[in-house]
Amino acid sequence: MKKQNSVFYHVIVFTLAQLSWFSLLGLWIYWYVSNYIVLTEVGEQLSSQLISESTHVMALVSGIILLVVISIGMSLIFIYLNKQTNITRLYDNFIGNVTHELKSPLSSIQLHLETLRKRNISSETKQQFISLMLKDAQRLNDLINSILDISGLEQKKIAYNYQIFDADDVFRTMIAEASSEFRIQPDAIKTEGNLDGKIVADLRALKIVINNLIDNAIKYSENPLDLVISFRTTAKKFLISFRDHGIGISGKDQKKIFKKFQRIYNIHIPNVKGTGLGLYWIREIIRSHGGVITVSSPGKNAGTTFHIELPIYQAFKKRYINRLLRITRRKRQLNVIGNE
Repeated sequence: MKKQNSVFYHVIVFTLAQLSWFSLLGLWIYWYVSNYIVLTEVGEQLSSQLISESTHVMALVSGIILLVVISIGMSLIFIYLNKQTNITRLYDNFIGNVTHELKSPLSSIQLHLETLRKRNISSETKQQFISLMLKDAQRLNDLINSILDISGLEQKKIAYNYQIFDADDVFRTMIAEASSEFRIQPDAIKTEGNLDGKIVADLRALKIVINNLIDNAIKYSENPLDLVISFRTTAKKFLISFRDHGIGISGKDQKKIFKKFQRIYNIHIPNVKGTGLGLYWIREIIRSHGGVITVSSPGKNAGTTFHIELPIYQAFKKRYINRLLRITRRKRQLNVIGNE
């Protein structure tokens, strides 16, 4: 409510300021017209030393230009302020979400450690506790690494390890690995079609894309996961789609879902947590590979489909793809020099 009141306050101030400027402009024009009428009626009787008519015209034009510039400036300031207010709101949500994501595994680790210290437990239970703590520690590590990776990505400091792979093998292997990591039932994910050709990619980055899309499908499905992954090959592109049967995405959310810190809240799934960086991260990874990702959804409870387009090696954007390979070669050369 406080944020809404703050935005409303800015709108009121901006509106009043604009009305003030236009009122001043009206008074300026009234002043000029009044003086012009007086000069017209008694101009011949006035001394020639009085200010000429052209001077009045210049004063009017200069005043109008000044007021227009000030009005435009205030409009730009208002737009900037509105954007900053929105960014601040998103940032506050991000801090809250990250705090929760960090606190939850830390609390779990602390609870298990205190239990181990205060109670005599069996060796089997102890091993279970250790496994759970390692899992929570890995969760913390993944979250911290994802934030650092996104920071490095924005500062152009991430050095991807691009190599040439068989596209079909790479994607099927990653989907199988993700299914195992998320403990998904064998029939929950279905694949259709094939990817015929080679792809230039960083395997770690593509794994992030696959894992995030599958994780999203799990989080935003009220029923057990039902995900269809389709593969298709055109003359120059690989076309990959992830189609789930979850809660869907409204039209207005589809336009901003790939922006940083954006998260979709659904009253039917209120406990879905996240940082709002996953889809933003996916988009940047796909872009770095010379591809495009889009989303479509018929609406509420009608499922969501993510569409990915990636270039085929030696068939699309040859210069760009070769540049990706050169980046990796230069990185290896620098590593060799650094180790000498």
